[in-house]
Amino acid sequence: MNPHYINQGMAAHNQGYGGGPPQGYGGMPPSGTLPMGQRPPVSQGQSMYNGQPGAGPYGQPPLKQDLPHQLYGGGLHMQNGPQQGMASGPHGDRSMSPRIQQRPPQPSMGQFQRGPVPLGPQGPAPGQITNQMGSMNLGGIPQGVGMPQTSMGHPTTMGNQYTGQQNTQQGRLQNPPTSMGMQGPSGGTPTSMGMLGPPTLQGIPGQSPQRMTAPGPPAVSTQGPPMVGSQPSIYGVPTSSPNYSMGGPPTSMMQGTPITAMAGPPPMPGQPPHLQHPPMAQNVTTTGPMMSVGNYSQMDNMPPTSMSNQYGAPPLSPPGVGPTPSTPPFANQPNVGGSMHNRPQMGMQPTMQSQPRRLDPDQMPSPIQVIQDDKKSRSGVFQTAQRGSVPPLVTTPFVTQDQGNCNPRFMRATMYNIPCTADLLKQSHIPMALSITPFAQLQANEHPPPLVNLGELGPVRCNRCKAYMCPFMEFVDGGRRFQCVFCSCSTEVPAEYFAHLDHTGKRVDCYDRPELCLGSYEIVGTKDYCKDGILPKPPAFIFMIDVSYNSVKSGLVHLLCERLKSDILVNLPKETGAEESEIRVGFVTYSNVIHFYNVKGALAQPQMLVVSDVQDMFVPLLDGFLVKLSESEAVIDSLLAQIPQMFGDTRETETILGPVVQAGLEALKAADCAGKLYIFHSSLPIADAPGKLRNRDDRKLLGTEKEKTILTPQNNFYTKLGQECVVAGCSVDLFLFPNSYIDVATVSEVCKVTGGQVYKYNYFQADLDGHRFLEDLKSNVERPVAFDAIMRVRTSTGIRPVDFWGNFYMSNTTDVELASVDSDKSVAVEIKHDDKLSEQDGAYIQAAVLFTSISGQRRLRIHNLALNCCTQLPDVFRNCELDILVNALCKKALQDVLSIPPKEVREKLMNTCAQILACYRKNCASPSSAGQLILPECMKLLPLYTNCIIKSDAVQGASDTSTDDRSYLMHLLNAMDVSTTNVFFYPRLMALHNVEVESTTVPPMIRCSVEKLQDSGVYLLENGLSMFMWIGMNVSSDWVHSVFGVQSAAQIDIDKSQLLDLDNLLSHRIRNIVKKIREERRRYMKLTIVRQRDKLEPWFHHFLVEDKGANGTASYVDFLCHIHKEIRSLLS
Repeated sequence: MNPHYINQGMAAHNQGYGGGPPQGYGGMPPSGTLPMGQRPPVSQGQSMYNGQPGAGPYGQPPLKQDLPHQLYGGGLHMQNGPQQGMASGPHGDRSMSPRIQQRPPQPSMGQFQRGPVPLGPQGPAPGQITNQMGSMNLGGIPQGVGMPQTSMGHPTTMGNQYTGQQNTQQGRLQNPPTSMGMQGPSGGTPTSMGMLGPPTLQGIPGQSPQRMTAPGPPAVSTQGPPMVGSQPSIYGVPTSSPNYSMGGPPTSMMQGTPITAMAGPPPMPGQPPHLQHPPMAQNVTTTGPMMSVGNYSQMDNMPPTSMSNQYGAPPLSPPGVGPTPSTPPFANQPNVGGSMHNRPQMGMQPTMQSQPRRLDPDQMPSPIQVIQDDKKSRSGVFQTAQRGSVPPLVTTPFVTQDQGNCNPRFMRATMYNIPCTADLLKQSHIPMALSITPFAQLQANEHPPPLVNLGELGPVRCNRCKAYMCPFMEFVDGGRRFQCVFCSCSTEVPAEYFAHLDHTGKRVDCYDRPELCLGSYEIVGTKDYCKDGILPKPPAFIFMIDVSYNSVKSGLVHLLCERLKSDILVNLPKETGAEESEIRVGFVTYSNVIHFYNVKGALAQPQMLVVSDVQDMFVPLLDGFLVKLSESEAVIDSLLAQIPQMFGDTRETETILGPVVQAGLEALKAADCAGKLYIFHSSLPIADAPGKLRNRDDRKLLGTEKEKTILTPQNNFYTKLGQECVVAGCSVDLFLFPNSYIDVATVSEVCKVTGGQVYKYNYFQADLDGHRFLEDLKSNVERPVAFDAIMRVRTSTGIRPVDFWGNFYMSNTTDVELASVDSDKSVAVEIKHDDKLSEQDGAYIQAAVLFTSISGQRRLRIHNLALNCCTQLPDVFRNCELDILVNALCKKALQDVLSIPPKEVREKLMNTCAQILACYRKNCASPSSAGQLILPECMKLLPLYTNCIIKSDAVQGASDTSTDDRSYLMHLLNAMDVSTTNVFFYPRLMALHNVEVESTTVPPMIRCSVEKLQDSGVYLLENGLSMFMWIGMNVSSDWVHSVFGVQSAAQIDIDKSQLLDLDNLLSHRIRNIVKKIREERRRYMKLTIVRQRDKLEPWFHHFLVEDKGANGTASYVDFLCHIHKEIRSLLS
C-alpha cells in the first residue's frame, strides 16, 4: 500500500460550489457600438470516501441505499382567471351576454409570419399564428361558445364566487366555473369527456391508476412520468373554435387530485406601455405540477407555420379592421409585439371593443425558480455511490463525496437513464451526450483525485479494450482474474497486484486503493506512456510580444514589461507542496522581424539575436533562452526594463504572426519539452511572410447564406501549423489588441487546434483596459495546467462515442489531442448505440487523459461514470439534465453554422426542441386536450434556452456585430463547460438599489426583461464575459452620491470601469458584490456603466433575453407559443 494515501479521510464540509445562475447572451449589438473586446460598447459529515477510522484510508464499502434526489425543484405556482367574455350557464354551459359577444383582440406574431394575412369570416387563415390566447382554465381546456365548461385542472374553490356582469377591465364573472369533483351552480355533478360520474385519475401507461380523495389544500399531481421529487408542467393553451368529433367539450386529463384555481385580474387600464406584457394572451396557471398557458386562437387543423417566416415582415392589419383604441402605441412594431385587432366570434357581431388580456411572462417557467428550488432541495453533500444518480444543478452549491462515480464537475451526461435500444433513443430525440472537463476546478473542501504510483508495474488494464482498473471491475477466481465491465474480457491480475477476496467478493484492500473505490484518480505512467520511451522534461512558457507601432502607442508594451515579472511570473504554477515552479520561461519580441533574447543567469546584461529571414524560421540559440525564474531573475529584470526603451520610437506598422508561432514551436522542439506560447498581437499580419492575411471583412454577409465564407479560415496555414504544434506539445494562447479587422476566424485556428485560448481587447488603452488584461493574464498563467495530453473515452458494450465538439485536434476517430488542457477546457461527446443494452447491467463510461504534469511527470487522470438503462421513455425523461443538453445543442449549432445556412441552423434548433417535447407529450403525458402545452419537469426551460441559443451573438449573427466578434464568441463557446454556458445564455440580473448593506451574499436574481427595470432603480447584469450597471434616471441622489461621489446620475463618468473606493457602507457593499461576481467567473469582466436613455442602453437591452430582440428574434412568450404550435403540428 502506498503511504501517500494513508490519511483518514478529511471531513467533507457541507459547503459547495456556488456557481452562477443560468445566464445568457442574446441578440445582436446595436449599430454604432464598440465591438466585443471592449464591450460596452462575466456540517461535518462522513469522511471523503465514506470511510470510518481504522478501515483503511478509503473507509468501508458504502451502504446500498437509495439517495433521494430531485430534479429542478418543484412546480411553479401560478394563477389563472376564467375566460374573458364568458360566463357559466345554469348547468355549466357557456352563455354569452349580449354585451360581451366579442372575442378578445388578437395580436399576430410578427416573427412567425410574413406579409398580410387574409381574413375571412371564419377567422385566421390556415398557417397564421395569432397571439391572442383564449382565457385559460387550469389545465388549459379550450372553451367553445355554447359548450359546457369542464375543467380537469384546478377546481375553483366554492368560497370564491364571482357575481355580477363581466367588465372588460375587471374581468368579473357571474358564476364560478365548475370543475372536477365539485358541483356547479345547479348542483349537478360535472362531467369529464362527456362521461357521467366522478372522474378518475390517469397514470402513465403501464402503471396502475391512483385515486386521491383527501380534502383540504390542493394536492400535488403528476402529469406524465412521476419525476423524482418534482412534477412536470402543463401549459394549457386552449384553442378557439376547435373541431370536436364527440360533440362534448375538450378536456384536460390531469393526473392527481383536483387543484384549486383562483382567478387572476386582467391588466389594469392605464398601465405604461413599457410595463405591459407582450400582446399575447391571458395569464398562465400552475399549481404544483400543472401549468396551463393560454391559447392561440387558431384552428386545430392548421398546418405548421413555415419556420422561414419567423423573421419575416410585420403582419398587416386585416382588410377593414383597424387597431382598437386600447392597442398600445407600439403594438404594430415588429420587434415589440404584433398588430392587435378585435375579431368577432364566428357567427356573432362585435358590439364592443375591449382591452386584450395578455399572457403574463412572469407566469412562464422561470430559470430563477428552478435554481432556487434546486438549491433548497439539493445543497449539501452529493454522494456518488448509486448508479445513475442525477447530480444537483451546476448553480447549486454542493460538495461531492466520491464513492465510485466521478465528481459531476468532471463529467456530466444529458441523461442518466439510457434507452436500451437505438430506436428508443431516436424516438426521444434527446442527444445522448457527455460534457467532460477533466481538470475542472474543485471546491476548497473537495479532495482532488489522489495520485497512485504502482512503480514499474504501471497501470493495470484490460487485455482486450485497454480500459484502466476502476471500481466497476469484478474480481473472479479468488482474485486471480478480473472481468472487464466495458468489454466482458477476463484478464489475469499481475502477481504484484494480487489480493484475496472477502465474503462479498471484493478485494480485502479495496478501500486502501483509490482505483478500486473512487470514481476519479491519477496514476503515474511508466516509460511506455512517454514519447520514444523517454521521460519528459518540465514544460516551458514563452512570452512573445508585438513591438510594432500600434502596441507601443496603446501602452501595451510598457504595461506588460512593467508588470510581467512582479505580477505574472511570480505566480507560475507549481506542484502542491513545491517551493518553486519547475516551469522555465523565455522571451521574444517581434514586428516584421523576430528578436530572441539570451537571459542566462551568468550574463550581466541580456543579449538580443535578430532573425530577419522569416521565410525559413530557426532558433539562433539554445542555451540561455529558456531559464528558471529563480536562476535569472536579475537578467530578466534588466530585459523587461530595456524593451520599452528599445522600441519606444518604432514606426513599423506591418506585423507577422505565422513565423512567430513557428519560432516558439522550434524553440520548444530544440529544448525537447512541451510548453505554451503567450503571444500578444495587435494587428492583421500583412507583412510578406508565411501566414500573411488579407482584409476580407464584410459585415453584410453575416446572417446570410454566404456568412460561412468569412467565418471559416482564409486558408489552412494556421490549421496545419496548429497540428504541428500539437505533435510537439506546444499550445498557443493569443492575446489580441486590435483597432481594426484582425481575422479572428483564421488566426484563432492555431489556438483551437492546440487547445489554447483567445483573449480580445478592442481599442486597447493601457489606462482603461490594462487592469482587465493583467487579471486575465495572471489567471491564465497561475491556474493548474496539463501538457501534451491525449484523451480517450471508453464505453461499455452497446454504446460508443461518435462525435466530439470543442477546441482540440483529432488525428484519428478515437483520440482527442490537446497540447495543453486546463480547468476551463471542456469537451462534449455524443454517444450512440451499436447494440442493445441491458437494464440489469447498465452502461459504463471511462474518460482517461494521458498528460505531462507541470513538474514534468507523465500521468494518467481517469474519470468513471455508471449510468442506468431503461426500456420506457418516461424513465428517460425523468433522469435528464437540461444544462448538459443545452451545452451539447449549442456546440452542435456552432458546427452547423460553418456548413449550412443560418436559417437552417435556427430551424434545426427549433425542430429539436419541438420534437423532444412532442415525444414527451405523446408517450409520457396523460391524455389531455391539444390546447395544452405539457412540459416534462426537468425540461420545462428547454424552450427558453433554445430561444437564448438562437438569439446568441455566436449563433444568430447580424450586420450589427463585427465579423471578428462573431468568430471570437464562437471560439469561446466551443470550449465552454456547462456552468459557463449556463451563465452565457441566461444572464444574471440583480437589483442594487435595495441591497442590504450588512449582508455579504450576492443579491437574488430577477428575470431578464425590461419590465423588471424601474426608473428609480440600479441593476447589475453579467453573463460571464460582460458586466453592466444600469442606472435609472430617477435613482435616489443619496445612492448615487454614496457609490459614485456625485449628486445625480447625469454626472456619473461612464468611461470609468472601476468603482470609486468611498468610505461608506453602501459603497463597500456594491464593490464587494462586483468583486464576488468577478471571482466566480473565468475571465475578468469589465464593468460598463449604462444610464437610462443613453446611447448604450440598446446594447444593455440586447442581453435581456426574455424580450424581443432588436434583430427580430422572438420574445420568450412568443417563442413558447410557436413551439407549442410546432408540437401540435407534429402530434397531428
